[in-house]
Amino acid sequence: MLLNTSDSVTSRWAPRLVTLVVWALALGSAAYWGLKSTADAAGPQTAVPTQMLAPIDTAAVARVLGAVPQDMAAEPLVNPSTRFVLSGVIAGRGHGGAALISVDGKPPKPFRVGSVVDGNLLLQSVGPRRAELANSADGPAAFALELPVRK
Repeated sequence: MLLNTSDSVTSRWAPRLVTLVVWALALGSAAYWGLKSTADAAGPQTAVPTQMLAPIDTAAVARVLGAVPQDMAAEPLVNPSTRFVLSGVIAGRGHGGAALISVDGKPPKPFRVGSVVDGNLLLQSVGPRRAELANSADGPAAFALELPVRK
């Protein structure tokens, strides 16, 4: 009868390897807890030299975050209707008509309904002694101009 030598070698080394792994885990755990108990509670700290820090431009940071400079914030708000003066109206039937409007003190110019008066404002509609300006033809009127009352 022949003995199988590979089985006897495997059976001798299996408990030895298991014992080695258990002792390695026990030593690793002891080393971890030993180092953890002696470590500083605040953790590792590094010194940062103050010469390397760049100065902070607070005005630039404020502009990036949307702050308005003081000189621009103090500007009074102007009612846009004060820039326009209605000099005359020709009201037609339906939605037609025209108006004589002066912009920023310049001589009055004729504008048909639907035409751009200034910037994004257009003449939306005219009525007796009245003209309405709006940002779009379909939207609500931004403001209305009235002819002065004659005495």
